[in-house]
Amino acid sequence: MVTTTDPGVSRWDRAWPALPYLFILLPAVFALLRDWRPETLALASFAGAWHWFMVTSRPGRIERPAAVIVYFVVTLAVIGALVRIDPLFTVTGLGAFIQSFSLLPGRWAYGGVAATAGVLVAARPDTGRPSSETLSSFLIAVLVASTVGLLIRTVSAQNDQRKVMIAQLRETGAKLTALAEENANLQARLLTRAREAGVLEERQRMAREIHDTIAQSLTAILTQLEAADGANDDVPATRERLDTVRALARESLSETRRSLQALRPAPLEEAQLAAALHVIAAKWSQTTGVPASVSVTGDARPLHAEVETTLLRVAQEALANVGKHASATRAGLTLSYMEDVVALDVRDDGAGFTREAAGSSDAGGFGLIAMRQRVTRLAGNFEIETAPGQGTGISATVPAIPADADPGSAGRSRNAM
Repeated sequence: MVTTTDPGVSRWDRAWPALPYLFILLPAVFALLRDWRPETLALASFAGAWHWFMVTSRPGRIERPAAVIVYFVVTLAVIGALVRIDPLFTVTGLGAFIQSFSLLPGRWAYGGVAATAGVLVAARPDTGRPSSETLSSFLIAVLVASTVGLLIRTVSAQNDQRKVMIAQLRETGAKLTALAEENANLQARLLTRAREAGVLEERQRMAREIHDTIAQSLTAILTQLEAADGANDDVPATRERLDTVRALARESLSETRRSLQALRPAPLEEAQLAAALHVIAAKWSQTTGVPASVSVTGDARPLHAEVETTLLRVAQEALANVGKHASATRAGLTLSYMEDVVALDVRDDGAGFTREAAGSSDAGGFGLIAMRQRVTRLAGNFEIETAPGQGTGISATVPAIPADADPGSAGRSRNAM
């Protein structure tokens, strides 16, 4: 049941069931004050009780057609009796007119108006009026009542439209509330994923740094120790190996600290990329005994720290893989400066490998993955050319971002093209 505090209930909804009481009470008071008659009090009380029972006490009861007909028949009979007692109760018929348009559907409402007008005209005491006057009174009553009823219908239609609009607004409000909650949940999930992505990116960065520094240095240390173990009889050679081990250990510790502090690699602290590549190639050749050449083409220029670090790490990892897996007799690094990109090619004449072996740990699978991650993070291109017995070529091409630019913005612009 809709309460009176419900915004969907208009004043008309609350007023029309109570109007008949007013149209019964007022004429009854004046009629009893003028001429106290018990039958007047009894009929007026019955009319009020009948309306309360059929309409006010249980609104759903009057929705049935049979109940509406019974309600109007009894109501009009009581109104006719009251008008017969005192014409002042003609006012009570106004309440019946309103109830006709409030309770009866469509054209039935005008039938209820005509029946009410007929009762009011017929019930008035006969004072010798001509039939034409009676008929005109009936027609005037029907016309006035129909006009008022039409206004009531208009108000009722507007009221129904208002109810529909309120229901739609409530539904829209509920949808907006649900959408706001969904957006809040989505934003929370996006923030969570962003944090997880940040954590994953940092883990991958640390994994790449550790792999490109500590792991390579430890591998070189093990290689030197194995060589020293095989040269026990050659004291100078053993000392030379141990000195190399110490240097590698110090370098590994330094690079570890730099990785944890997200600093630039040591070779890039005092030199540009081209000179740094000469340094690491020379150290690698000294450690492995395999000659490694470095050539530079194009106009060498300072690049963003992230770009130079990426290419340096790719060179270090590629040379480390050559030393561990390729059994090569020579290696070559080519650094090419072009207008909008810079490319690094690392080639060897070693054993090579198959595409299937590229993802295995024995073929330096993580190193290849780490190199690819570094390059693609800058919106670059990473390619491998290899075949069993035909050596290996690794090519990394990244945007030539100037030293004072943001690599993230350059990567995003390339992705948008």
